[in-house]
Amino acid sequence: MTAAFARLLKDIRACQICAAHLPHEPRPVIRARETARIVIAGQAPGTRVHASGMPFTDPSGDRLRDWMGVDNETFYDDTKIAIVPMGFCFPGLDAKGGDLPPRKECAPAWREKVFGKLKHIDLTLLVGSYSQAWHLKGRTKKTLTDTVAAWRDYGPDCIPLPHPSWRNSGWIKKNPWFEAELLPHLRRRISRALKS
Repeated sequence: MTAAFARLLKDIRACQICAAHLPHEPRPVIRARETARIVIAGQAPGTRVHASGMPFTDPSGDRLRDWMGVDNETFYDDTKIAIVPMGFCFPGLDAKGGDLPPRKECAPAWREKVFGKLKHIDLTLLVGSYSQAWHLKGRTKKTLTDTVAAWRDYGPDCIPLPHPSWRNSGWIKKNPWFEAELLPHLRRRISRALKS
């Protein structure tokens, strides 16, 4: 890791930009190395990830690893897979107990700086609507379902995905093409990116 990238990660992990808006102390969560071939562009940490400091250490992570066809060791090898959420800190819970959206301050402050250093990315997984809106820059469809269903339109270097939360189990059942068509393609692309 270059000194400049190490400094950037240190600055992110010390970030307090949205501290006044969080119900807890900021705990930015990011995993990345400049050599990574795949980036998971997710939403924001949840309660378990806030506690652990490690991304996707929850049932959503288990489901995402299954979708990708990778084990824990590969998933957490930041020389191969970078995990760069839209918001680095857990944003808190809404009145119904769901996670709030990623804080809006985070992406403008850090995203271009991080992605400017990730020069070897072969595949970006856009997990959820916030990530899709940012990275696809006006090319999203009317709904998340429409965007994910149009995954072929976004080229070989980018795949939109729903959030792997258990809350989306109904969505997966309603959209059988996701498991039948998109996931086999995703696993092939992951395998190819990891071997390159």
